[in-house]
Amino acid sequence: MIGFNKRLAWGVILALGLTLLRVNHVLALEKDGDQESRLRDIKVEIEGLKVHLSESERRRNELLEELRLTESSIGMRTRRLVEISGQLEAKHAQLRSLESEKVQFEKGLEAQQRAISRQVRAAYAMGRQERLKILLNQQDPEIVSRMLVYYDYFNRARLERMTRIHELVKALEQTTERLQEQRQQLQTLSESELLEQAQLEETRQARQQVIAALGQEISDKTQRLSELERDERRLQDLVNKLHEANILQPLEQTGVQPFKSLKGKLDWPARGRLIAGFGQSRGGSIKWDGVMIAAPEGAEVRAVHRGRVAFADWLRGFGLLVIVDHGDGYMTLYGHNQSLFKEIGEWVEAGEPLALVGTTGGRTESGVYFGIRAKGKPVNPTRWCRRTDRGLIGLLNSAMPLAKRLGNHGSTMG
Repeated sequence: MIGFNKRLAWGVILALGLTLLRVNHVLALEKDGDQESRLRDIKVEIEGLKVHLSESERRRNELLEELRLTESSIGMRTRRLVEISGQLEAKHAQLRSLESEKVQFEKGLEAQQRAISRQVRAAYAMGRQERLKILLNQQDPEIVSRMLVYYDYFNRARLERMTRIHELVKALEQTTERLQEQRQQLQTLSESELLEQAQLEETRQARQQVIAALGQEISDKTQRLSELERDERRLQDLVNKLHEANILQPLEQTGVQPFKSLKGKLDWPARGRLIAGFGQSRGGSIKWDGVMIAAPEGAEVRAVHRGRVAFADWLRGFGLLVIVDHGDGYMTLYGHNQSLFKEIGEWVEAGEPLALVGTTGGRTESGVYFGIRAKGKPVNPTRWCRRTDRGLIGLLNSAMPLAKRLGNHGSTMG
């Protein structure tokens, strides 16, 4: 009996052991199944994230392309408005000149009419004597001769007056016609200006929407730094290509002071405040390779020295950009412009307008990026350009009070 009980106990223990083994095996299988399921979920999540990142990158590129198109359109429309404004000013001047000319013709016509009236009255006072009557009625030959001279003079003067009146009437009619034409052209130009302004405003609103969408796409600081790094590389690649082209086709200038001899003597391209200096951090390891000048939108951006335009187009991160080649490996860069006045290959003189200050390239505040390159490498613009009083930089080329034009854009240049 005792032996049976022992065998039974051992049997129960063995059965329990086998049961526990099966349970553990089942639990292990279930655990492995959960891990595999989780792994599949992670893989699906990774693939989804890849798709999202790819879609996000595609969307960002689309937005940047849209930004390029809208800002380029703004630049062209602004340039067109500047041209129309100049044409309107010229038409107004022509109109004023024609109106003054018309007044002079009218005065001349009145004077001639008064003169002919006096001559008619004089003829009447002479008794309206004809040549034959004068000859028959005068007995003294000297008197006859003198009277005939007077008579001929009077007739010639009257004929000249009549001819002059005819000429003045004709000139007055022509001037009146030209005035009507000028007024019509002025009306057409004014309508064109209003249309361009409306279209420009629409394009600016579209740009604001693109900027907002881009801000949502590039909200993370790491993404922003990556964008800045890519923008910096694009600009440097462009400068390197232009520098290589300059080596192959050197810029020859005669009678012009070399750029390298003007260190510390150059005028700034725009009037404003320095809000970002050369070498300052832009975040992470990225540093400014030029300077940023806060300036009023629409102010002129001028060339700092004579040279030839090597680039004039939109570049990601810098908007509408102008690069001027000054020879000997020196180039100056002007970015974030609202509109460009020059095209590739055009020569410019020191102080000549290149563009208008703007916000292109995705900026929210107006200003000019200004850089100098020596054999493709960035150099500090503050060592090349003059300084002005009170920390302000640039030429005094505006009658508008500086406080109103600039506002509080940042610290002054020390």
